[in-house]
Amino acid sequence: MRSSPRRARRYAAALALPLAIALNALPALADPSPDPVPPDRASSTAQNGVALMRVVVADQAAVDRLAALGVDLAEYSKPVDGGVEVHAVLSPDEAQNLRDQGFDVRDAISDQSDYAANVAERRQALAAASADAAATDTLTPLRAEWFTSLDNQRFLSVEVKTSATDAQTVLTATWDSGPGTAPDSGGTATMSRFTDAGQYMYHRFNSPLPITAAPTKVTITSNRGGSITVPVTKWLGEPRKAPSKHYVQDFVDHYMDPTEVTNRVVSLAKEFPKISEIIDLPYKTNGYRRQAQAQFGTGSGSALASTFYVTSKAYGSEGGNDVSVALVSPGTASAPLSVAVNGKDVVVNLATNASGAITSTASQVVAALNGDSAASALLTAALYRTSTGTGVVAAAAATKLTDNLKAPASVSRQPFQMKALRIGKSRNGSKTGVFLYCQEHAREWVTPITCVETAERLLRNYAQDPDTKKLVDDLDIFIVPTINPDGAHYSMYDYNMQRRNMVNYCAADAADPGRRNSWGVDLNRNFSVGSVYDGYNGGSTSCTSDTFAGPSELSESETRNEVWLAEKFPNIKFAMNTHSYGGYFMWPPGAYKTAGRETLPRTDLGTEEYFWNASNHILSAVQGWRGTAIWPGRTGPVIDVLYSAAGNSADEFWYNKGIIGWDFEVGADVYDPATKQYRAVGFQPPFEEGHEEAMEFSNGQIGILEIARAYDKDKQRPDSTLVVTDATDTSTTFTFKVDEPANVYYTLDGSRPTLSSPKLTSSGMREGAAKISIDKTTEVHWFAMDLAGNVEKNYKPDGNGKNYNTETVKVGGKR
Repeated sequence: MRSSPRRARRYAAALALPLAIALNALPALADPSPDPVPPDRASSTAQNGVALMRVVVADQAAVDRLAALGVDLAEYSKPVDGGVEVHAVLSPDEAQNLRDQGFDVRDAISDQSDYAANVAERRQALAAASADAAATDTLTPLRAEWFTSLDNQRFLSVEVKTSATDAQTVLTATWDSGPGTAPDSGGTATMSRFTDAGQYMYHRFNSPLPITAAPTKVTITSNRGGSITVPVTKWLGEPRKAPSKHYVQDFVDHYMDPTEVTNRVVSLAKEFPKISEIIDLPYKTNGYRRQAQAQFGTGSGSALASTFYVTSKAYGSEGGNDVSVALVSPGTASAPLSVAVNGKDVVVNLATNASGAITSTASQVVAALNGDSAASALLTAALYRTSTGTGVVAAAAATKLTDNLKAPASVSRQPFQMKALRIGKSRNGSKTGVFLYCQEHAREWVTPITCVETAERLLRNYAQDPDTKKLVDDLDIFIVPTINPDGAHYSMYDYNMQRRNMVNYCAADAADPGRRNSWGVDLNRNFSVGSVYDGYNGGSTSCTSDTFAGPSELSESETRNEVWLAEKFPNIKFAMNTHSYGGYFMWPPGAYKTAGRETLPRTDLGTEEYFWNASNHILSAVQGWRGTAIWPGRTGPVIDVLYSAAGNSADEFWYNKGIIGWDFEVGADVYDPATKQYRAVGFQPPFEEGHEEAMEFSNGQIGILEIARAYDKDKQRPDSTLVVTDATDTSTTFTFKVDEPANVYYTLDGSRPTLSSPKLTSSGMREGAAKISIDKTTEVHWFAMDLAGNVEKNYKPDGNGKNYNTETVKVGGKR
C-alpha cells in the first residue's frame, strides 16, 4: 500500500516531528513494481521486488522530507548514531533515487524472498494440518470388559485412546454376541470423548451399556480411519468361597448417629477383651455445639442496611442460649442511645429525635453493643453480610439467642472423644496393620454402619469361623467408624446435607445465622499432601464452600487424629477410607493442579498393578452380597475416574507413610431396565437400600483384610520374562512380564541391576507396561521385586552375586 499525504501526515504526527520547511522540488521517484513478485520468482526478488529498507537521516526534518516525497514510511523510528533510523518500503529504483539525492539508504529488513518463504511455510503448515486431519489415527485399547450386576443384568464397558485427540474424532464400538457370532451381532454404539481439566483422557461409554449376551470381541473404528479389534474379558465374577455354616453377619438394622456408633464399638471391646481394645484418639473435636445467635432485620431489600446480628461469647449449651437482646424505643423525644445489662438480658435503648422517632442505625447499635463492657462480655454484634449499617433499626421485643441445635439431650454438646477399635490377637505392632475408617463426610450415613458391621463380623465370628480367626490372628486392625462425629450429629438432627465438621472459621460477613448450614471444614481436604495450599485443585479456601480446606493443613482435630494413628502404629500398611455414594473403588494419586493437569506422582507400575489385582478380589467380595458390580470405569486412581480432591487422606497416607490406601464410594448407581436409565441412590437412601450397601461393602472391607493378610504371608518370589513385542531391521522393542504385581529393575549397559537402576514404567494412564526400544544388540540385565519385598531368584540387589536375569536382545528380534 502506497503512502497517501494523509498517512504521511499521520506518521509525522505520531513521531511528534515539527513541520519542515518545504524543500526545493526533487526529481520524482520511480514508480515501484505494481504487484508483489510471485513465489516462483522469489530468487530474483532482491533485484526486482520491493523491500523494507533502513534509511538513516540527519534529523526529524529530513523525515518530513521523505514523507513529503511520498515515500511509503513504516510507522517506526529510533535514534541512532548520526541521526534517526526510519523504515521505508522501497523498490530498487526508489532506493537508488534516494541515494542519488543524498539519503543514507542501508540494508533490507525483509524483502519479497521473505514473503515467498512465509507463503511457502504457510502452505506447508496447511498441508501438514490437512495431512494430519486425513491421516489414519492410532487407537490404543485400554480396557474392554463385560460384567453382570444386580439381577444378573449384563453390561459392556470399553475404554480406548486415539492419537487424534481433537473433538472432531468419533469412535464407534461394535461387538459380537458370543463365540462364533457375527462381529456386529451384539450391537454398535458411539463412544464418548472423556476430557478432564481441559485435557483429552480417552473415549468410553458414559456408563456401561446393557447387553443381552456376553461378547468375545469388540471392534473400535474411528472416523479418521483407525480400527482395532480386541478381546472382551469378564470383569469380576470370580466366585468367592462361601463362609462356614456358622458364620454370622447382618448386625445393623438402622442408621446410627456417632454417639450410638461409638458406644457400639466400646461395648464390643468390653465383650471381646482378649482380641480387641479401645484406643482414645488424642485430639478431642470441637463438639456438637455452637454459639447462640439472633438476627434483627430481614437482611433483604431496603431492610438490608438496618440488619445486624449478635453472637454469644459462650456456646449455646454453656449459657449462650440464655442471653437475650431487646431493642427498646424509650417513648421520649431526643433520647440518647444506651445499653443496659441485667444478668444475661441485654437492653438497647434506641436514640430518638425531637419528634420521638427512632434514629439509631444498625452501625450505631453494633458499636454500642460492642463498646459496652457488660454486653460485650456476653456477645458480639456485627452487620449483616454486605449491609452498610446506615439503615435505622426497628424496636424489637426481647429475643433469646439460640444455637439452633436440635439433637436430643442424649447427644453431648461437649468436645467429642473419638475412639478407634483395635482388633487382633497380637496387638503389639508385630502384625501388618490395617486402618478402616468411615464417615469423613457427615452426610454419608451408610458408611459408619459399614464399619460397625465389619467390626461385628470380625469379633463375633472369631471363635467359630476359621477364615475370620486367621484375619484376627494375623493382622492388627484399627476401625474408626466415624471420623466426623460433630458434623454427623448435625447431619442427622439439623441439616442432613452437612458434609463438613462444625468448626466455624468465617468472619463476620459470613457468620450470620442464615449461614449456619455453610460452616465447617471438609476433613477430606484438610490433609497436608497435594492440598489447595500447595496449588492443587478440588479444595477451597472459602469458609462457606463445601470443600473448604480449613485455615491451614491439618488444622482440625479429626484429621490430626488420623495422622496420629498412622504415626503411633507404623505397622499400618493398608488403609480404606469409606465414603458414599456412586460406587467407586479408587487409590492415589488423588489430586492435580489444573494448569496442565499436573498430578501428584503416579504410583510405580508394580504398585499400580497391585492396586488393580487387589481390586478384582475386593470388588468380587462386594459383588458377592447381592450381585452389585463396581464399574471398571469407576475403578482406578481418584484423578482418573472421579476428580481432583486436594488434600485427601489417602494421599496423605501413601505419600507420607507408604500406606497402601483405597477409597470406597458405596452406593453404586442402579440400572432400571424399564426406563433404561441409571438411578443414583444418594447419601441417605431408605434404610432398606442403605442396609444392603453396608452389607456388600462390609464384604469389601473383609476383602481388604484378606489382601493384607496375603501380603503379610507372602514369601513367594516373583518370576519375570523378557518379551519381544516388535522387531524391524533397525530396532527391537521389548517389555517384561511378571507372574504377579511387581517392579522390574533393568540395565542396558551391561551393568549389574540394583534398586537404583531404571524401573519399568507404565506406558500411560490405564495402559499397562511400557515398551523399551533398542537400535543395537543389547545385553539386558534385570530382576523383579514385589511389594512385599520378595526378590526374584533370591537376588540381592544391594549386595554381591549374579542371580539376576540376563538375555541378549538382537536388533531384528533374533535372540
